[in-house]
Amino acid sequence: MQYTQTIRAITSRIAVLPRRPSFGVSASQVLFLAAVSIVALTLLPIVYLVIRAAGTGADGLADLLSARTLTIVGNSLTLVAAVTLTSAAIGIALAWLIARTDLPGRRVWLILGTLPLVIPSFIGALTYLAAFGPRGLLQQALAPLGVMELPSIYGFAGAWLSLTLFTYPYVLLPVRAALLMMDASLEESARSLGANRWQVFRRVVLPQLRPALASGMLLTALYTLSDFGAVALMRYDAFTRAIFLQYTSSFDRIRAAVLALVVAGLALLLLVLERRLSQTRRRALNRRNVRAGGASTARPPAIVRLGGRRLPALIFCTALTGIGVFVPVGVLVIWLIAGIQAGIASQTRSLLEITGNTAGISLVAAIAAAGAAIPVAWAGRGEDAKGRWLVNLAYLGHGLPGMVIALALVFFSANSLPGFYQTLPLLTLGYVARFLPVSLGSTRSALTQVNPRCEEAARSLGLPPWRVIIRVSLPIIWVGVVSGAAMVFLNTMKELPATLLLAPTGFRTLATQVWQAHNASYMSQVGLPALILMGVSALSLGFILRHAPQEEL
Repeated sequence: MQYTQTIRAITSRIAVLPRRPSFGVSASQVLFLAAVSIVALTLLPIVYLVIRAAGTGADGLADLLSARTLTIVGNSLTLVAAVTLTSAAIGIALAWLIARTDLPGRRVWLILGTLPLVIPSFIGALTYLAAFGPRGLLQQALAPLGVMELPSIYGFAGAWLSLTLFTYPYVLLPVRAALLMMDASLEESARSLGANRWQVFRRVVLPQLRPALASGMLLTALYTLSDFGAVALMRYDAFTRAIFLQYTSSFDRIRAAVLALVVAGLALLLLVLERRLSQTRRRALNRRNVRAGGASTARPPAIVRLGGRRLPALIFCTALTGIGVFVPVGVLVIWLIAGIQAGIASQTRSLLEITGNTAGISLVAAIAAAGAAIPVAWAGRGEDAKGRWLVNLAYLGHGLPGMVIALALVFFSANSLPGFYQTLPLLTLGYVARFLPVSLGSTRSALTQVNPRCEEAARSLGLPPWRVIIRVSLPIIWVGVVSGAAMVFLNTMKELPATLLLAPTGFRTLATQVWQAHNASYMSQVGLPALILMGVSALSLGFILRHAPQEEL
């Protein structure tokens, strides 16, 4: 307490101080070298993948230009486009109803609308196959009416449905936030000039939604491009399924490396677009705050009375959350009951071990990613060009599917470090390379809350650089670091392809347990681990949403 009071007293007497604190040569160098080492490790998968694909020579080029590869590229891009556009339409409609109308129970619909984020795509696809498959639960319910078989949902239709219903929240959340922050005077001015509601939305509201909408759509596209579970279960020939089949079935590592490099290039292109749009959105928010003089002077928009449209709106929300949340949960509960009746209680000890494995490795990955994010975020603090480049390179992992990172690490460890192959450290490295950007973003945001004058004041009291960081800076950014770790924990628990390829033999997580039970057709053993996985994910999501800034919600 006395440190804080003394620091504030000295801070008030400091007139001019540098924007970026100087911690001394040794401390700065150590932090920068640590950041370089961490980024180099996270870039190892993509660097090795490039080297591996380049070494294939003419065979690799022939594979790249083959009709089979071009078909996979076309299938993947078609799926990405369809899911992204549909998710955008659903996200905008639901965000408008929740943020701008008198829809009954808007807070409940918001919670239900974000719950698909805790359902892994492969679990959702499993439940849809059981519910809407040719001989699924829906067909059994319609059998008394003479319906003996429903149309197949395998292929594009099933993959599109599954991914759309589990990705639209990426559009819903930023669009809702943008709608809530708009100034009502702009829309009122348009109406006073004779514009109707549709013209106001198209000419006034939609242009203001573009940064948030584009950011959400690009996140949806990245998720769709990197997804493995839904496309594999629906038997749709997209990139990740083709790579997995090439590696596990035909053992054609050359073709797998070429396909992985193609999907990595597309994902990184989407990531660059997402980063640019995020920067544009931040600049727009800063300009708005400057115009407002540092305070929010905009009047909130008026609530639209639905009137006779209230019933169709409620039907839309009920159908969306029913198919996206209650159908998967209901199918899992049915499987759980079947498992209990079949004596699944005898597997409780094994399931406890699997849950412990999942929580343990997710916690280790979360701590490792959070620890790695601190020096990288610190290196990117201020105006130093080298630090900014390090941060941008670290973000490349966010654009790489887990399948691509895992495949590159498999190639590297099997050829260069055989003793490292299929070990927990390698699995942890894969998780950190995949999810470091998630933790890095939260840590960088927290660092912006640190006033350099407080750090300089602490140094003026004689504290060495490391004690300034530990006693002044870290307590301020602690919430951001923990929030980033929680996001890594959530994503690690749901990660399937990296775990399948990198986990040690016999090491099972809840995700791989569900996958293996499905492959063995033991659906009664799917319900309990899937519900546990979703329950823990829901707790993590609740923690993240509770500590996230309001404008991100």
